[in-house]
Amino acid sequence: MGLQQGYLAAVAGRRRGNKSDTINNALVVIRRLLMAAAVLFEGTLVNSASHAQAGPFAGLAGIWSGGGTVTLDDGSRERIRCRAVYRVAGATMSMTLTCASDAYKFQLAADVVDQAGVVSGNWTETTRVISGTLAGRGGGGNFDVVASSGGFNANISLRTAGNRQSIGMRADSQFRTAAIALAR
Repeated sequence: MGLQQGYLAAVAGRRRGNKSDTINNALVVIRRLLMAAAVLFEGTLVNSASHAQAGPFAGLAGIWSGGGTVTLDDGSRERIRCRAVYRVAGATMSMTLTCASDAYKFQLAADVVDQAGVVSGNWTETTRVISGTLAGRGGGGNFDVVASSGGFNANISLRTAGNRQSIGMRADSQFRTAAIALAR
């Protein structure tokens, strides 16, 4: 083994046991230790972020996009493209969901609060200028709520698994159903 190290040192133009070898080896060790510390610190930050997002709306924060279908009052179906933005702060969440096809568009905005698994809040659908209340149950990225207004009621189901999300809506007017699949 000693001969092999001596040969490799000679090929590299150095003498075995040279002071510069010792310094170079020390620098390599220091670099590796710094890299390990950086990886450990980054892992700590990631874990802190996931703990900060613990709560009823954990895993929702951010921008999601995808598509689906909407079934209109007349029974016709249209493909839609959607984008959702969730802003989460502990037990509160605000969201906007914008979906559009070539002939149809809706934009739903909501502010909700969770109190021990009971979700409540307000919503607005800006393209039809209607608003109302939300009430339901859920947590951990899965919610079942009813959006109500004077002339509109819709059951909304939201299911989240990792970076995938599905939203189902069933309404009594304007449109009958919407099925949306999102990812981030």
